[in-house]
Amino acid sequence: MAEPGSQAVVRVEHLSKHFGQGTARVDALVDINMEVFPGQVVGLMGPSGSGKTTLLHCIACILEPSGGRITLDGDLVYDDHWLKADLRRLRLDKIGFIFQYPNLLPFLDGSDNVAVVLHLAGYGAAAARDRAVELLNYLEVGHRKHAMPRQLSGGEAQRVAIARALANKPRIILADEPTAPLDSSRARIVMDLLRRIAVEQQAAIIVVTHDEMILDRFDHIYRLRDGRLES
Repeated sequence: MAEPGSQAVVRVEHLSKHFGQGTARVDALVDINMEVFPGQVVGLMGPSGSGKTTLLHCIACILEPSGGRITLDGDLVYDDHWLKADLRRLRLDKIGFIFQYPNLLPFLDGSDNVAVVLHLAGYGAAAARDRAVELLNYLEVGHRKHAMPRQLSGGEAQRVAIARALANKPRIILADEPTAPLDSSRARIVMDLLRRIAVEQQAAIIVVTHDEMILDRFDHIYRLRDGRLES
């Protein structure tokens, strides 16, 4: 949970996104306002086409909004236009991604799947390997560090993917349907891991989900419909 008086790690203000022009214009996001504080896990829910993934991609600095403001970890990054020239570096420094499927590189073992992110960040080989093993141990899959992705169970593979998302110590973790391929028991384990990460690392975690069984794991739920937040 957020400490009283703490600053939001993610702040979105009056965010909009439209595609097309004139009669072909589609308003994917309309006047979105949201905040996520250190230690919080929030859910982003809504029917298909409601704008959940569009919003996540805007926060991730992958998709350019049409207007509004985005502040990440105290840094204003979008104010009706991008304020940062190197969005790739911004993502690498501030954001960890967890996807519906682990998307592990099939030709790398567990530890190397985590270390690859650290190589991109400029870590040396030994430091990257040590950090990868540290994270796998933290997520209780250290004993699988030499296993290839095809040898991992679904739950193990998702833990390796979470370790990869944590590799560069991001303050913001964005998860797109991370429990969708898992049974209810493993889904709850993954959500409990995310809650633990949020608290211990004072990270802000946003989870896009349709899974009604994990709603009790969220500190707050934002619901989208037709590109608008429901009150």
